[in-house]
Amino acid sequence: MEKRITKGILKISLCFIFAVVSTNLMAQTDSNLRTRLFDEGWSFKLDSIESGPEKPDFDDSGWRKLDLPHDWSTEDVAIQIPDSIVGPFYRKSDGQTFDGFTYGGTGWYRKSFKLSKAEEGKNIFIQFDGVYMNSDVWINGHHLGNHPYGYTPFNYELTPYLNLPGQENVLVVKVRNEGKNSRWYAGSGIYRHVQLTVVNPLHIDIWGVNVTTPEVSETSAKVNVATTITNGEKKDEDFILFTQLFNAEGHNVGKGESKVTIAAGETLETSQVLMVENPALWSADSPNRYTVQVEIQQKAKTVDKVSLPVGIRDIKIDAKNGLLVNGKPVLLKGGCIHHDNGSLGSISIEAAEERKIKLLKESGFNAVRMSHNPPSSVLLEVCDRLGMYVIDEAFDAWKKTKFQDDYHLYFEENWDKDLTAMIHRDRNHPSIILWSIGNEIRERASDEGLQITQMLLDRVKVLDPTRKVTEAVCDFWDARRTYNWEEHTPAIFDILEVGGYNYMDEKYEADHEKYPDRIMLGTESYPSKAYEIWQLLQKHSYLIGDFVWTAMDYRGEAGCANTGFIKGKQRKTFVQWPWFNAFCGDLDFVGNKKPQSFYRDVVWDRSPIEMMVQKLEVPEGMRYYVNDWGWPDELKSWSWAGSEGDTLQVRVYTKSKLVKLELNGKLIGEQAIADTSITALFNVPYQPGTLVAKAYENGKEVSSTLLKTVGKPAAIRLIADRTTIKANRNDLAYVSVEIVDAEGNLVPYADDIEINYTITGPGEIAGVGNGNPIDISSFQQPKKKVYQGKGMVIVRPTGIPGEIILEAIAAGMDKDRVKITLH
Repeated sequence: MEKRITKGILKISLCFIFAVVSTNLMAQTDSNLRTRLFDEGWSFKLDSIESGPEKPDFDDSGWRKLDLPHDWSTEDVAIQIPDSIVGPFYRKSDGQTFDGFTYGGTGWYRKSFKLSKAEEGKNIFIQFDGVYMNSDVWINGHHLGNHPYGYTPFNYELTPYLNLPGQENVLVVKVRNEGKNSRWYAGSGIYRHVQLTVVNPLHIDIWGVNVTTPEVSETSAKVNVATTITNGEKKDEDFILFTQLFNAEGHNVGKGESKVTIAAGETLETSQVLMVENPALWSADSPNRYTVQVEIQQKAKTVDKVSLPVGIRDIKIDAKNGLLVNGKPVLLKGGCIHHDNGSLGSISIEAAEERKIKLLKESGFNAVRMSHNPPSSVLLEVCDRLGMYVIDEAFDAWKKTKFQDDYHLYFEENWDKDLTAMIHRDRNHPSIILWSIGNEIRERASDEGLQITQMLLDRVKVLDPTRKVTEAVCDFWDARRTYNWEEHTPAIFDILEVGGYNYMDEKYEADHEKYPDRIMLGTESYPSKAYEIWQLLQKHSYLIGDFVWTAMDYRGEAGCANTGFIKGKQRKTFVQWPWFNAFCGDLDFVGNKKPQSFYRDVVWDRSPIEMMVQKLEVPEGMRYYVNDWGWPDELKSWSWAGSEGDTLQVRVYTKSKLVKLELNGKLIGEQAIADTSITALFNVPYQPGTLVAKAYENGKEVSSTLLKTVGKPAAIRLIADRTTIKANRNDLAYVSVEIVDAEGNLVPYADDIEINYTITGPGEIAGVGNGNPIDISSFQQPKKKVYQGKGMVIVRPTGIPGEIILEAIAAGMDKDRVKITLH
């Protein structure tokens, strides 16, 4: 099969060679030999100057030196003003609660580099995986272009404007994060990786390899490899396109070889089919991967080569059978996530992205929704490798605004470019099972909105016909006088291939009665409804999954999960300074499990029983409330010093039908649990000791859990997630900080103890943090208070092998230290 991309003469003779021969994968060259990271050695200045730094001879000797990725909005502001500018937080920020009270502004980046003699005559491209936002790029004073969207990748060719090998070239990037442009913390700057690609004039395009698996079974698979090639030479070129597929052990399991002629200045796409016997299939439970290597050869010499990991898997979705992965039914246990990485801000470093997905998998999630923008390429690679299903989402706004400075300003001119970039970059990731074209779009049901929906879906199907398309649709809270669910959503869902429901689970069964062929997906849901929604998912095949808002705490939308005491019918969706954190995650800001995560463990049958305790004294004339995205202010603790004799609320979560509660060996109550619930509630006068909850089925104890009163804070305990890491700027060690009693038990009520850190060796403290949503102290200073007895230090190598020693000290505490080896 062949496809003409531009006009010209194309002669192609295609033959397929299928073989299962043993080949050493290490003998291959890696795709990174043509593409290298371009992150090191940049100069940076936060300055609103309009022009000047783009000129090659501009003096940047006084600028700060740094390595990418970089997010200036997570850094301490130069001038600190108590209760106004604290750490990176600014009380009068443009976005306020939405951006988490952080600065934007204008930042300039400059990098000088020289080409080697071997790179003379090559085609050279610069690739940005993400810059937030509105970036302009210059090379040697020549303006390459402007890229408004902060989340899509883009690239420019540098070749015509480069100086001769050995001479200095100057690359300049101007970044403008201005006004109120995001509903969550976006960060600022070149926050994802930059790469330099050097190829011959005859080469495989960037994102030019597209691998699909149109036929998959347990005994065989058809792997289609479509390669887009450009001939930048001034004459026609003959070459052999040689494609190989290697399994995880490095053995060659398929070959394709094509003789191709391409005209001068032309671009073409050619496809090859490889047949694989007894394939190791990819799924979230078994993330098996292969490596595709595509090579252009002329006269037995390699002209260009690309290698990339891929997965062989089959995805089918319909209302009758639900979601089938490799023929097996799957329910999506999903969580929505934003792109920030806690104390690091929006910086995308491999170790940070891997830790995030690993923690979510360990908490039972098998799917994530990239809300509400394309993620980093690094995160998708992690999802492929660890096994996590992905909804890849394009936009939070189309033409109609949510905020005055958001993407609606750029949609009409840039939607096709941005959507194409997302899909071309991401289409080879087996983890991606759905494309989403939008989230809670304001014009979703208008005539124009429906036209845009169809336009976007049609474009996606051209770019990738192998995956279905969804959109997250919410109730018409923004236009109740004009639209209603029953009358106006059918037109939306008639266009979409999978109907995304945001907080509309009560409509599932009624909508199915009217539209039995509609596939439904909970694209957002409240944490408190986890059990009820899971019951529906297990009952109905047309429901393929649910994505809670959210899987992990994030910056911005500050306090959307707030709880507290209010009068009458008052309600607070968001709360003001000093809240910076949404606080609605199953995991907190530094990755610790929160009460709703333990509840979800019971819902998903990961744990038979869990117990939480809440101290609740309601002031007169007030009522206790939990916001829609929130959770009761409870702890997995029976340590409440000073509360002796006070009544505490104890919640036991279990699917068993009877719970008995014992305190210090004495039965204090038992409770039957209704079929519609998994919660038993007890009011218990507090006294120190041991609290035990026991679950019974048919009169027999089937599970139990206990909480013990701990001692006073006595020592600091440091636990590194890894004590040996790479001496590489893209690796990190996350060091958990705990306050423990004399017996080594975590002290969960320790909130105000400040820890001071020192680090020696070839490393630095990249960030400090805790789970407190109102702790607006610095993320960069070597000190931080703990929250509920816990904190976090992120250690980053400087790039030199050796040993790092991190030491933690606090007044009245035994100190601790941890050693991290860099290799």
